[in-house]
Amino acid sequence: MGHNQTLQYLIDNEQDARWGLTVNGVGFQHIDSDEPYPPKNHPQEYSFLADQGRRLNEYQFIYITAGRGFFQSEHCAQTEIKEGDMFLLFPREWHSYHPDPGTGWNEYWIGFRGQNIDSRIANGFFSPREPVFHVGLHDELVQVFRNAIAIAKEQYVGYQQMLAGAANMVMGHAYAFNRHNEFENREVVEQMRKAKVIMTERLAEGITPMEVAEEINMGYSRFRQVFRKFTGYAPLQYIQEVRLTKCKQLLANTNLSLTEIAYQVGYESVDYFATTFRKKNGVTPTAYRKSVRR
Repeated sequence: MGHNQTLQYLIDNEQDARWGLTVNGVGFQHIDSDEPYPPKNHPQEYSFLADQGRRLNEYQFIYITAGRGFFQSEHCAQTEIKEGDMFLLFPREWHSYHPDPGTGWNEYWIGFRGQNIDSRIANGFFSPREPVFHVGLHDELVQVFRNAIAIAKEQYVGYQQMLAGAANMVMGHAYAFNRHNEFENREVVEQMRKAKVIMTERLAEGITPMEVAEEINMGYSRFRQVFRKFTGYAPLQYIQEVRLTKCKQLLANTNLSLTEIAYQVGYESVDYFATTFRKKNGVTPTAYRKSVRR
């Protein structure tokens, strides 16, 4: 196929930065088997030797769509990268990567920085300790990169804001596809769905997470771990959220007393119900009922 490369390095201004995300570069390159890597035509701040690695002042997502290779960083031991994998480089984090000389690879990449990504890191959506995403091969993700490259070439007015949208799309795909692939085991998916149904339908019984784990035939420790990954909540926290949501529905749509509502959702007493509700929502159940009916 021969060497094939499209690289766009960009500048941004203070107004672009206020948008929350700016894109520093985007591109594609095909690396043949046994071809030197990386190619020599990158700007100085982006060039590196694979055996020495480098540090960048931005984030970069790199998506491998053919071939395979290796990646490592300060927080991640050397990891094999296959087609359909994506990895995230972090600012000031030492890293190195290269294709397998026997296969070469195709890579799409986009570099960016800003408050939006900083906030997602701070909130735990991405971590230097888990920089590799097994997203799989998706034409829609490839199209996001290709559209970004086209936008970067044209550089119409507002192109930085359009590219910020593309970077957000790449982030969203990486996060969502990676989480989906964690649950490819259909049996586990069904167990988690069944757990959610049990928790919802048996609130009045005061069902516990350990009882749920037993009903779906899963050890409690594994259940807690998988359920948190699947829903974003620990099992007990999920039950509490379901209870409070059900309480709100009953307060808004029925004339049941607080005692009856507490009983229906599995609270031990009306006092505990009222205290928990106020702590979570900032108002008493009675005040909430009045506000929504007004």
